[in-house]
Amino acid sequence: MSKNIVYSDLKIINYYTAKIVETMGWVMTIPLVTALIFEEWNTAIDFGIGMAISFIFGFTLEILCRDHEKELDWIHGMFIAAYAWIILTIIDAVPGYLSGHYLSFLDSVFDVMSGFTTTGLVLIQRMYDLSIGMNMWRALLTFVGGQGMIVLSLSFLIGMRGGYAMYIGEGKSEKLLPSFTKTARAIWDISLIYLAIGTIALFIAGLFIGLKPVNALLNGIWIFMSAWSTGGFAPHSQNILYYHSMLYMLITMVIFIIGSFNFALHYAVMNKNRKEIYKNIETQSFFITVLITFTIVAIGLVRNNVYPNAVILFTKGFYQLISAHTTTGFMNIYPSQFGSWGTLAMVGITIAMLIGGSTSSTAGGIKGMRIGIIAKSFAFETKKLFMSSKSVKVQKFHNQEDIDLDNEIVKNAMVITMMYILSFIVGLIITLIYKYPIEKAAFEVASALGNVGLSTGITSPSMPDVLKVLFIILMWVGRLEFMAVIAFVAYPFLGAKRR
Repeated sequence: MSKNIVYSDLKIINYYTAKIVETMGWVMTIPLVTALIFEEWNTAIDFGIGMAISFIFGFTLEILCRDHEKELDWIHGMFIAAYAWIILTIIDAVPGYLSGHYLSFLDSVFDVMSGFTTTGLVLIQRMYDLSIGMNMWRALLTFVGGQGMIVLSLSFLIGMRGGYAMYIGEGKSEKLLPSFTKTARAIWDISLIYLAIGTIALFIAGLFIGLKPVNALLNGIWIFMSAWSTGGFAPHSQNILYYHSMLYMLITMVIFIIGSFNFALHYAVMNKNRKEIYKNIETQSFFITVLITFTIVAIGLVRNNVYPNAVILFTKGFYQLISAHTTTGFMNIYPSQFGSWGTLAMVGITIAMLIGGSTSSTAGGIKGMRIGIIAKSFAFETKKLFMSSKSVKVQKFHNQEDIDLDNEIVKNAMVITMMYILSFIVGLIITLIYKYPIEKAAFEVASALGNVGLSTGITSPSMPDVLKVLFIILMWVGRLEFMAVIAFVAYPFLGAKRR
C-alpha cells in the first residue's frame, strides 16, 4: 500500500472518528448540568475535564483531517465502528476515574466498555456515595450504547455517504426508512417515546414503595435507561433487590423484554402492523428458547430445592433467566446465591445468555434471528430426507416480509454463531487458568461475551488484570458482532490487496 493511500485512509478514518468523539463530548453536558443542579461541584469539574478532552481531541483531529479526498467506503466504515468504540471508551473513562470510585484507570475503562456494550458488569467502588451526576452518566452510557454512539452521531451531527457501513459495523442491520440518517433518528424517536412512558411508570412505582419524589424520578430515569438498553447498570449495589418491590420488578421485566426486540419490530407495531409480533421469526425464537431454557433452570432449581414455591421460583428463578436471555443483567438476588443453584440451572442460564435478544436491538448475544434461521434450516434439511425431490419447496422465514431461506443466509448465521462459540471457548480456557470453578467461569464468560452483566462474583476489582482485559475484549467483540472487529484487525495487513 502506498504512503499516499495509507495517509488518505488514515485521514478519512480519523475525521469521522473525531465527529463521533465530539458527539459523546456533547452527551457529557447532561451529567455536567445534573451535577451543577445538585451542587456536586467536584463531579461537575470531572465532567468538565472529560468534555475538554473530548473536544480538544475531536476538533484537533477533525481540523488535521478535514481535507480528506476519499469517499467513505465499506471497509472504512467497518474499521471506524470498531476503532471509535476503543477511543471513546478510553476518553469517556476519565470522569469515572477522576471521581475516585475506581482502584485503577483500567477498572474505569472496564465499566465504560461494560456500559457502552450494555453489559452491566461493574468494578465500581462505594456505590452508596456515588454522586447523582455520575449515576446519570452511568445510565447514559448504557442508553446511548444500546442505541449506538454511531447511530447517535448519524442522527444529529454527521451527514455523509457511507454511513451504512458504520451502522452495520455497530451491530445494526435493519433499515427502517430509505435514508440511514432517518433510520437512526427513527431509532432514537422510538427510544425517547419509551423513555417517557417507562420513566412515568417507574416514577409512580417508586412513590408506592416510599421513595421521595426526586429520588423516585431519578431512579425511574436511570433504571429505565438501563432496562430499555438491556444494560444492567443500577444506582445501588444491591441492583433491583434494593427496591424490594414486585411492582418495580414486573415493570423492569416488561421494559427489558420489549427493549430486547428489534427496532424494526417496534417501528412496525407503531405503524399498526401488529401481526408482526407473532409472525416474526425472532419473537417466535425468543419465546421458544425462553421456554426451553427456563425449563432447564426450573428443573435444576427444583432438584436442589432452592426456592420452596412457585411464586419465589418465578420472582427469583424466572427473573434471573429472562434478565439473562434479554442480556439485561438486572438481578434480584446476590451474586453469591448463584452458588446454590446447581450445575443444571447454571447451564440453562448460561445458554440463555449466549442466545441473547434480537438483531438490531439493544441486546447482545448470538441473537434470536440466527438461532431461528439455524433451527429452520436444520428442520428443513431433516424433512428433505423423507421427501421426493419433486415435492421439495423453498423454505421461507418471516422478518418484516417473507424471505427465502437460502444457503447464503444460513451460512452467515452459522459463521457468526461459530464465532461466538469459539470466543466463548477461548475465554473459558483463559478464565480456567486462574482456577475458577468451571460452571462459574462459563457463566461469567458467557455474561461478558453476551453483553449480559449477571455475575457469580468473579467480576470484581480484585480479579486479575488479564481477565479484566479479556472481558473488555469479549464485551467489545460481542457487541459489534465480530465483523467490524475483524475489519479493524485485518485492514492494516490486507487493505492493500483491495487496491
